[in-house]
Amino acid sequence: MMPRRTLLAALGASPALTLPGLHGARAQAPFRVALDWALQGNHSLFTLAEERGLFRDQGLAVKIDRGFGSGDTVVKVASGAYEMGYAEISAAVKFNAENPTRRVVCIYPVLDRTAAAVITTRRSGIASLKDLPGHSLGAPEGEASRVLFPPFARAAGIDASRIQWSNMAANLRDTMLAQGKVDAVTGFLFTTHFNLLALNIAESDIVSWTYAENGLDQYGSGLLVRAEWLRQNQQQADGAVRAVIGGLKGLLADPAAAMASVKKREPLFDVALEQRRWAMTRDRCILTDTVREHGTGHLDPARAETLLRANAEAYGLKEVPTVDSLFTDRCLPPAADRRLV
Repeated sequence: MMPRRTLLAALGASPALTLPGLHGARAQAPFRVALDWALQGNHSLFTLAEERGLFRDQGLAVKIDRGFGSGDTVVKVASGAYEMGYAEISAAVKFNAENPTRRVVCIYPVLDRTAAAVITTRRSGIASLKDLPGHSLGAPEGEASRVLFPPFARAAGIDASRIQWSNMAANLRDTMLAQGKVDAVTGFLFTTHFNLLALNIAESDIVSWTYAENGLDQYGSGLLVRAEWLRQNQQQADGAVRAVIGGLKGLLADPAAAMASVKKREPLFDVALEQRRWAMTRDRCILTDTVREHGTGHLDPARAETLLRANAEAYGLKEVPTVDSLFTDRCLPPAADRRLV
């Protein structure tokens, strides 16, 4: 067999160059990601990262699937059906308490602030959160924003005992509000707001208050992995976080390209509407003062504990889980690599 240096010379290449096949292409590990819901503009950070080869550059052969709610995503990650999930971090608190041997952990809080909110219309007569008592609220039973309403109400000074709740399916919630069958709803701001626009409610008639901006300042959605998987696959987790941060930077720099990456997957994707949804998410949940100062993914133990305490209260857990049972920052790159602005 011809020596490697001789082979390189015969090909007219320097021995310092890397030739395909000589060192071998980087192995690509199968890496399945479950989102929290159907593809929206906010998810384009994942599709853009895939399209631009950011997962591949980290040695990950990624497959991204839509989700069916954060709770469902947590279960799928915990079962091993997916290596990673993107879901509301709160959804993992009760699951971990009930399934300690299948515990999941957050390796990157993408949304620095939760999008959970109270949303209403001007015709309801609700002009402030203090006006909620005596009115009817609607939400699916067990949905995160509803479960967290009691601790939110306490933090915001709302008399929750005088609120009447109506149970409804998630796909009917915003229609019920638009039709005036409930006075207000709880849900994700960037979901309900744009659903109401699609139901012909004028934007000027939509009124909302997010939990994070009104007393319950906690993290929103993030990357979740199974704790046991993480112990064995630290390098993959690190790479996935870097890829997602790269996708987020790309989305911030070029929203049009990011939306186009989703449109290729979902032909019915409404680019104009989803760009507006993304802008709301960016301004209310991602580019916060904390992120501007410390970079995306900054883990504040006090805020993490706020999330854990609120959920422990909401679900009636006997003990408040420890911060390190749900959060870890060891997969995050240095702060300089996490700067978004």
